[in-house]
Amino acid sequence: MKPMHVQTIIQEFERRSPKHLAVDGDKIGLQVGSLDKPVNKIMITLDVLEPVVDEAIENDVDFILAHHPLLFRPIKQLNVDTSYGRMIEKLIKHDITVYAAHTNLDAAEGGVNDLMADALGITDTDVLVPVSEDPVFKLVVYVPESHADHVREALGDAGAGHIGNYSHCAFTTEGRGAFRPGEGTDPFIGEQGKLERPEEQKIETVFYGSQRSRIMQVLKKTHPYEEPAFDVYRLETPGRRQGLGRIGYLQEEMTLDAFADHVKKAFGVEGVRVVGDGGRKVRKAAVLGGDGNKYAMEALKQGADVYVTGDLYFHVAHDAWMEGLMMVDPGHHVEKIMKQSVADWMIEAVQSHKKATDVIVSQVHTDPFRFR
Repeated sequence: MKPMHVQTIIQEFERRSPKHLAVDGDKIGLQVGSLDKPVNKIMITLDVLEPVVDEAIENDVDFILAHHPLLFRPIKQLNVDTSYGRMIEKLIKHDITVYAAHTNLDAAEGGVNDLMADALGITDTDVLVPVSEDPVFKLVVYVPESHADHVREALGDAGAGHIGNYSHCAFTTEGRGAFRPGEGTDPFIGEQGKLERPEEQKIETVFYGSQRSRIMQVLKKTHPYEEPAFDVYRLETPGRRQGLGRIGYLQEEMTLDAFADHVKKAFGVEGVRVVGDGGRKVRKAAVLGGDGNKYAMEALKQGADVYVTGDLYFHVAHDAWMEGLMMVDPGHHVEKIMKQSVADWMIEAVQSHKKATDVIVSQVHTDPFRFR
């Protein structure tokens, strides 16, 4: 088997974490290296630091997929006597491409914020800070009866027909199609120049706009006709809100101090910073990975009892304290929760393409803080 090409890797990743979900000005995408090459080994990491690059070199990695951008601020010089300069020099010398997915991975379904909410047992979640709305479309396709079940199942497997907690939702009606194959055709049913009236099923299902490319690929791959007949149109049904942070409910009410212990255990950290009276009860919780200072008042506005985020500023904590919003800061580094999940995404993508690219998770500890 051949290795997967970098462009295909990015296409598969962005199917789950599309770039349009990133906040304006975020430094996502290609950071260093080439997008035009085969990839033998992918490494998933939270941060790109010199020890991480050394780890990549030792493991013959040629593509690093990171959450935190390596090039976040403008570069004024590349001094290879510094750790930053040496790191970029090593990446170029060893032909390692670095690609970053930051706030788009935060906002993505199954991304950082969903993973953090799941780890804390927050249920009935909604988006805390909407970035965009994913519109709903309806697909109507006509399939010969012999292949209707196969097409219907494949569309469902690709994500069509998901309504709430139900999957593979579709409506089917039976009837007769009509077509006359023209010169140069190779019809699945019938003969050139002869009018055909095959028994067909009309399948109706729904999908989100972000799924459109994938749904169309699956439809054309599984439909037996040379020229499938189908319609796609946008519905007035409200779309899926996408954005930063999640807000929902804990499975049971607990004190703030008990919740702080729960956060420590869920994220495997030695300590957390807590704002608020430890004996107060919490039930509605908001979470936002990374630096969520600017969204604290949004959590309060939406009725959160407690807000979990990293890098809390002193004065933001003061403001929240005075307004009665409890807060827990487990640190920025808890976003490492994304590493294994993204690795699983990429392993699935490699297997679906039947390629020989390996996927590993960085084992280097990149949290600069420790507790004493």
